Amino acid sequence: MKYITLPDDKTRRLSFYLAMEEYVARCICDTDCFFMWQVEPSVIFGRNQSLSSEVNMEYCRRKGINVYRRKSGGGCVYADKWNIMLSYVTSDDQVGVVFDRFMGMIMLVLRKLGIEAVSSARNDVLINGKKVSGTAFYHLPHGSIVHSTLLYDTDMENMTNAITPGTDKLQAKGIQSVRQRITMLKDYTTLNIEELKTFIRDTLCSDVQQLSESDVAAIEQIEQTYLKEEFIHLL
Repeated sequence: MKYITLPDDKTRRLSFYLAMEEYVARCICDTDCFFMWQVEPSVIFGRNQSLSSEVNMEYCRRKGINVYRRKSGGGCVYADKWNIMLSYVTSDDQVGVVFDRFMGMIMLVLRKLGIEAVSSARNDVLINGKKVSGTAFYHLPHGSIVHSTLLYDTDMENMTNAITPGTDKLQAKGIQSVRQRITMLKDYTTLNIEELKTFIRDTLCSDVQQLSESDVAAIEQIEQTYLKEEFIHLL
């Protein structure tokens, strides 16, 4: 599998990386491709979800958390620099096969780290019955895209309040409730987040391709579709 890199290491908007997935599927995907990314605090929700029922916009505005709609289905996700976002792009259009292959990749990484993990029927990855990764899929004419969160660590206050509207009175209970359902990789490995990213890359990829500045410009053009009113709700 080929690892896709950018010509610089600056952090971009979440919408850029969604557009990058599309660009790789359209223009690069002569073989399976993979890349990882991290963003400033952001919420991303599925194409069929209702913004008003899934996202606490008042809290997001107050905290400067950007909110984006993605083109894949699935649930609402909070991401920050302590989440590792995973993008897998393949020319294969068989949904079940693609999902199984990707879930197998995550399982391989975790088990090589000595972490016992299982996949759920909802395409989540669980450690000791707690969620550490969630996955979504969508298909383009040129390929299939699977993107996933891998929870190394996170700001629990933001995660709890940005996705689930609530009151300050319920905040502590909400954090406790969410923490009981999820787990974080930092509790299972001595690797820091950058070391973990290197381990994932070395485990899954045997080749690398760096995108050019013209590739980045083309991605930014695709990104404009994610910056329309129906896709972005805070900048």
